[in-house]
Amino acid sequence: MYMFKVFIDGRAGTTGLRIEERLAGRDDVELLILPQELRKDAAARRSMICGSDVTFLCLPDDAAIEAVSLAEGCGAKIIDASTAHRTAPGWVYGFPELSDELRDGIKNGSRIAVPGCHASGFLALVFPLVAAGIMPRDFPASCFSLTGYSGGGKGMIAEYTASDRGGYAEFDPYDAPRQYGLSQSHKHLREMQGIAGLTRPPVFCPAVADYYSGMEVTVPVHAAQLKGCPTAGALTEVYREAYRDQPFITVDSDGHEDGFLSANTYSGRDSMQILVTGSDGRLCLTARFDNLGKGSSGAAVQCMNLALGLEQTLGLYL
Repeated sequence: MYMFKVFIDGRAGTTGLRIEERLAGRDDVELLILPQELRKDAAARRSMICGSDVTFLCLPDDAAIEAVSLAEGCGAKIIDASTAHRTAPGWVYGFPELSDELRDGIKNGSRIAVPGCHASGFLALVFPLVAAGIMPRDFPASCFSLTGYSGGGKGMIAEYTASDRGGYAEFDPYDAPRQYGLSQSHKHLREMQGIAGLTRPPVFCPAVADYYSGMEVTVPVHAAQLKGCPTAGALTEVYREAYRDQPFITVDSDGHEDGFLSANTYSGRDSMQILVTGSDGRLCLTARFDNLGKGSSGAAVQCMNLALGLEQTLGLYL
């Protein structure tokens, strides 16, 4: 059996560690390890990239851009988990379930950008409706997204797990969900608008809460603003058709927990659940998944599997 050589540039970060976990037990992958003291050595990094079949970039945006320049002339496929290339020319967006065009691009391309976690939920809900003409391109979309603190990387994990967190005598602000992105300039907005094909960005309200991983992304809509004023049942069928035979996405008509939707239900999984709830023309479209699974590392490995001609679910937990 051929052993695919894989390099994770930035393997010490949360995303890199989770990718490594998913690859560690595989007998078709050889991980190329760069010594810690050389992690910022450009020549050493280029050598690793050029010696790999696939290189994952788990880096800040500027470092990811630098890594791509180091990869020039190499035959390695680059899978970038940063924000840097998600809407860049020459890069394919790594969400194969959205369209045959994206799936083929991942299979045949060499530059793949992994979607942002919030964007993954938003696009799973909005893209099929825009593509079908049910949601107009000028739709005034809004989106609420609740995520576990691991989505903020090592820095935020340290904040939430610190014994002296908060620093307030009266209360611990980390106890309750905290909304952020208040200026409406969140870095995921560009891909949310651009990949969905909307003419304007959504009003986006992300929040982080005191649990490790898992997220739920909700897009509220008035049915009267959609073509045909669809019911919850009708939209559920639209999603079922859009994601038919897609192993990573399930569409449920009754997948809640006694009237509640917990944001950590899919923690530890690499799959996603879509639900449509509501009544009287007021509907909530919701996607639940793990911000470290289908929201980052799991999606990256899925893209790698497709790019190497392998079964896309290999090494992943649905």
